[in-house]
Amino acid sequence: MTSLTPELEKSLRGVAKSVRIDIVNMLNKAGCGHPGGSLGMADIFVALYQGGLTKHDPKNPRWDERDRVVLSNGHICPVLYAVLAERGYFPKEYLDGLRQVDQNLQGHPNMTKTPGIEASTGSLGHGFAMATGMAMSHKLDGKPNHIVALLGDGECQEGLIWEAAMSANHYKLDNLTAIVDRNDAQIDGTTEDVMSIEPFADKWRAFGWHVIEIDGHNFAEIFAGIEEAKAHKGKPTCIIARTIMGKGVSYMEAEGYKWHGKTPDAEMGAQAIRELEAIVV
Repeated sequence: MTSLTPELEKSLRGVAKSVRIDIVNMLNKAGCGHPGGSLGMADIFVALYQGGLTKHDPKNPRWDERDRVVLSNGHICPVLYAVLAERGYFPKEYLDGLRQVDQNLQGHPNMTKTPGIEASTGSLGHGFAMATGMAMSHKLDGKPNHIVALLGDGECQEGLIWEAAMSANHYKLDNLTAIVDRNDAQIDGTTEDVMSIEPFADKWRAFGWHVIEIDGHNFAEIFAGIEEAKAHKGKPTCIIARTIMGKGVSYMEAEGYKWHGKTPDAEMGAQAIRELEAIVV
């Protein structure tokens, strides 16, 4: 696994800046989509795909030895698309067609249309259940592939999440890591106002999972968390990543959940790009 050197961290920060700019440009052109969570998870996705934390090959997306990255909360797919394009899975020109009919990048991930997508997701909870099945399959076959499932904290109000979590513990799927975007935001309000999920870490522990809590914008903590998850044996690991909705764009950070599924107008989109471009890496 790649070590996080100062040079690599600076490079990752630069890529994350570029990815966030791509996300805003994509959504501005589409006129719809989910900016808040996409911007908030950029650092984690960049670490996974650009930081050497997962085995993958853009030239061979179906490489049998690859690790699987499953985006269960599929609505934040702009961040996944931007990172896959950055890594060369498909031309960056594809980003201009987000959410357009007959284009490659739909509003939720479609594994039949987009290289690098491991599962077609959107119905909350289903992606995590599929990731659990993938981990079980690899465990039964004795394969070393690691499965990383990305979840939203609001998604964890779904019963299916806990059915899959119970199964993963029962079958000792230590080749499965869940990373939860803990931004305390969903479409109708904060998770704690809509339906509280606290004590969140204790819930995962009660289901038999190893739990790690990190700052989802700190590359050192992201690297350490994933390294610990891969090294931990005998049970699956849940990484609870504290993130900021709309990270890098001041008005989105200030208003939180209001930017879950609302795209900025032309003026606010331009402001977002100016702010992101001004970030010093």
